[in-house]
Amino acid sequence: MLKRLAFIALAAAACLSFTAAQAAESVCLSTYQIDRTKIVDDSTIIFYMHNGKAWKNTLPYKCSGLKYSNGFSYSTPTDTICSNLQTIKLIDRGTTCGLGAFTPFTPPASGPLSN
Repeated sequence: MLKRLAFIALAAAACLSFTAAQAAESVCLSTYQIDRTKIVDDSTIIFYMHNGKAWKNTLPYKCSGLKYSNGFSYSTPTDTICSNLQTIKLIDRGTTCGLGAFTPFTPPASGPLSN
């Protein structure tokens, strides 16, 4: 029993340190500055901003059905959506998936990911 408790404590500590490391690298976007989003696949969403910039969010795990869903929603306690800290919910399935890291994205001049 003692070994089991030690394992649980060690696992919890690993999760907490992983979360702290992720939070330190967190990028937050102002929700009112988001113009639109483009779902690339079950692991990638592009957030296009009103100022012309774009951010790619790479989910830490595949979000099954994201690519072919009717979109997603999110709820935030503030007017920001932050990497590695928040979740999205698929509108037609109810599936909840965690957001990953936001990285700057330069859209190609033409093609499906262009502005």
